[in-house]
Amino acid sequence: MTTTPRTWSVGEIVTAAYMNAEIRDQFASFLGAWTSWTPAWYAEGGANPTIGNGELSGRYLKVGRTVDWTLQLRWGSTTAAGGGGGSENWMFGLPASPATGFTYRIVNADAYDSSSGLHSIGHAVYSTSNGGVVKTFVSARADVNGIWDSTLPFTYANGDFLYVWGRYEAAS
Repeated sequence: MTTTPRTWSVGEIVTAAYMNAEIRDQFASFLGAWTSWTPAWYAEGGANPTIGNGELSGRYLKVGRTVDWTLQLRWGSTTAAGGGGGSENWMFGLPASPATGFTYRIVNADAYDSSSGLHSIGHAVYSTSNGGVVKTFVSARADVNGIWDSTLPFTYANGDFLYVWGRYEAAS
């Protein structure tokens, strides 16, 4: 899909290929399936996390320069938080490079503690580091205040989940 429509010239013959590219294919992109991607997972201040036998997956839909995305992290018994010396301040890579000037827009997050059955709802911000990431998760709960990491809003263990989703403008 292109983000710039074709500039037509006087006397140009409209072919089926032009019609398909300019109309059919553009319209189909609005109705297309989401695309799977594996997000990068980073930690500031030390070693990066490792997924081990957990699962980190993402899906996104890009229409024009608008990207809607979601990711899911399922903690496994051998998943390691990374970091070191304090908060890990987790970051997740985005599926497409972001446009400049989009930092500090809100992203939604839901951490699920499988042992208690409780959800913690939080927010994060975008950053342009590492080609565009989501970072600095904070809780919407007053009793769980601070940057999310392997011990906040709870200590992650096998079977716990982190869901993150948002929308942003891509660079192209």
